Amino acid sequence: MPLLNSIATPYAEALLQVAESRKETDAVAGQVKDLLAIWKDSAVLREAMASPVLEPEAKKAALATLFADQLTPSMQNLLKLLADRQRISALDSVLLRFLELYRSLRNITLAKVTSATELTEDQRAQLNEKVQAITGSQAVEFDLSVDPSLIGGFIVSMGSQVIDASLSGQVRRLGLALAKVS
Repeated sequence: MPLLNSIATPYAEALLQVAESRKETDAVAGQVKDLLAIWKDSAVLREAMASPVLEPEAKKAALATLFADQLTPSMQNLLKLLADRQRISALDSVLLRFLELYRSLRNITLAKVTSATELTEDQRAQLNEKVQAITGSQAVEFDLSVDPSLIGGFIVSMGSQVIDASLSGQVRRLGLALAKVS
């Protein structure tokens, strides 16, 4: 287990346990996704929280000011705990690990979909049905991205399973097949 994961897992497990006991797991999962997006998009926030110059109390005050009205008490407590223990720089790892545990608990499959163009709602619904049938999960959560170099189609990754239904993948496979023949 990588060092960062060994640090993140106990915090993520504790957050999940507290959220479950308070019956706010789904709300916390939504907040975790929102907080991850903010953390990812704000280099200023990440740098400030990683700064050794700022004392833990100042970091806690800043986090409380930024997120007080938007987070459940369990999420606020996690932020305070990470700041106190000077682990706030591992926040994204803790939140990502929480989402892994949450998905496992709720039998949700994370499908990373890369498509040549933006998927329509109908295409998403069809893909959702197919992924649920393949994985046997109760729900599917999509991580969507667009890559025009695929030319057409899409690639779906679900853990270690990859389905390449892209035109560029078909061309590559055809090229490999032709190379074997010659």
